[in-house]
Amino acid sequence: MAGNKIRAKFDFNFGKIQFPLEDRMAHAFDRNGLSGRGKSFSRRNFLAVASAAACSAVSLPRDVQPAVAARGPYQGKLCLFSKPLPEMDWRRLARAAKRVGFDGIDLTVRPGGHVLPESAAEDLPKAVSIIREEGLDVPMITTALVSASDPAARAILSTAGKLSIPFYKPGYYMYKLVDVRKELERAGNEFRGLVELGKQFGMQAGYHNHEEYVGAPVWDMATVIETLDPKWTGYYFDVRHATAEGGVGCWKIATNLVLPRLKMAAVKDFYWEKTAKGWRDQNCPLGEGMVDWKYYFGALAQAGFQGPISLHLEYEIPGATAAEKVDNTLAALKRDLYFLKARIQEVYEKQ
Repeated sequence: MAGNKIRAKFDFNFGKIQFPLEDRMAHAFDRNGLSGRGKSFSRRNFLAVASAAACSAVSLPRDVQPAVAARGPYQGKLCLFSKPLPEMDWRRLARAAKRVGFDGIDLTVRPGGHVLPESAAEDLPKAVSIIREEGLDVPMITTALVSASDPAARAILSTAGKLSIPFYKPGYYMYKLVDVRKELERAGNEFRGLVELGKQFGMQAGYHNHEEYVGAPVWDMATVIETLDPKWTGYYFDVRHATAEGGVGCWKIATNLVLPRLKMAAVKDFYWEKTAKGWRDQNCPLGEGMVDWKYYFGALAQAGFQGPISLHLEYEIPGATAAEKVDNTLAALKRDLYFLKARIQEVYEKQ
């Protein structure tokens, strides 16, 4: 499809959503404005060149694979990252996620999230109970915690541990770009303390690589993570951010690096867009951007990864009213989940 206008078509009547088969996925999102702010765009074909820079596979020590199992079909949880549906209460959220086809929810437990940090001790058990009543799991939570001294850290981690939620995503550390070595050292010290606190409650930390923060290139935070017990800390790998940061081939090196300690995986896509102010990264539907999904999921399948995969929706969704925007968001999630399941199946079932 390289060089062609890659488009997909939606029927936004939720519950009656029409999804194209593989040979029909060249139809347009732009009827409803879902192709990058209502624009269609060309998929970049430079990734074909990137395959020449593929890294050799690492050996994966068996005692360093808490989210890795024997090869075979993917049996982990495909989770909805709850951020795109902030207006939904816990039951509506769970029911919507189940209708779309998810196995679980990556629940936000942070300021502005579905559970507020200061109310976690009381509200997190209620939220998880309702979600489980609706037939979904909560294998991970997304927090803003960056230190064991955070007033909400103990309450969040202890409560999640009691609920048998195995994984959590910490918050982010910032580079001030004054002395990045010292800034990384400070971030590492804070992270170590947080990991130790989580360990007390059986909680495993997966550090998320995100543009502009400590850990964006992966290698920096790896100097911290690789010194810690792999049972309690590893990576929450985001291939979209790794691709944006890693250009042609470094994202493959980053993928290779995290695999032995991969806890969770975040899924989203993007492309580079040239504007009057210069180049910018533009989030987009899965399969319409720069991420090489075949290589990425092939690497996960080869490693036997069975941890939770969290689907993120960060691109702009149209809607004249709040209700219309919710419907369009659910339709977009269903389309992306369809794509995600197809990509996982085609590589995992070959193992």
